[in-house]
Amino acid sequence: MELVLKYFPNLTEDQISKFKQLESLYKDWNLKINVVSRKDIDELYLRHVLHSLAIAKVISFADGTQIMDVGTGGGFPGIPLAIMFPNCNFHLVDSIAKKLKVVTEVAEGLGLTNVKTTHTRVEAVNETYDFIVSRAVAAMPTFVHWTKGKIAKKQNNSLKNGILYLKGGNLTEELKDYTTIQLYNISDFYSEDFFETKKVVYLPKKFKV
Repeated sequence: MELVLKYFPNLTEDQISKFKQLESLYKDWNLKINVVSRKDIDELYLRHVLHSLAIAKVISFADGTQIMDVGTGGGFPGIPLAIMFPNCNFHLVDSIAKKLKVVTEVAEGLGLTNVKTTHTRVEAVNETYDFIVSRAVAAMPTFVHWTKGKIAKKQNNSLKNGILYLKGGNLTEELKDYTTIQLYNISDFYSEDFFETKKVVYLPKKFKV
């Protein structure tokens, strides 16, 4: 929790309280349904919460922004971002029911009224969003194909609507066809070694290939 406060010192009391509760909620639920590895649970704030919040270092979502988290898994990056941006709406989608059960229970346990969860594949979602966020669920061309037509036209934020993707490693080959993509090194935001090769990949809606 100290890690979150180190990089986000201006949190409200309510946000601090919710971030603190995350650990016990995830530890509790992880004993019943394993969604986060043992090692990762012990380093929840570094490997999951802070990693998710790297998106908040790239953009401060305007109130009312609609965001879909695709392949949310255990609720990352959606849950930490929903705490960080209480006036935005988050739709967390995953095709694995047991993972979504944990996410739903965690969101309810925290009293997050700005989160809804749906057990489905993203291709079956018929709504549009200002931003689609995710954490390395597929190669970028596959992900772009999955989410085609799901990004809204109307702009409400400092960044144009699009995809914000958390990814690590060498992305040169995977992203070579996207000329408008922007990469943000997470190591520019955080000093911990864990983030050395990790990035936030931003692809605006009207991209050129």
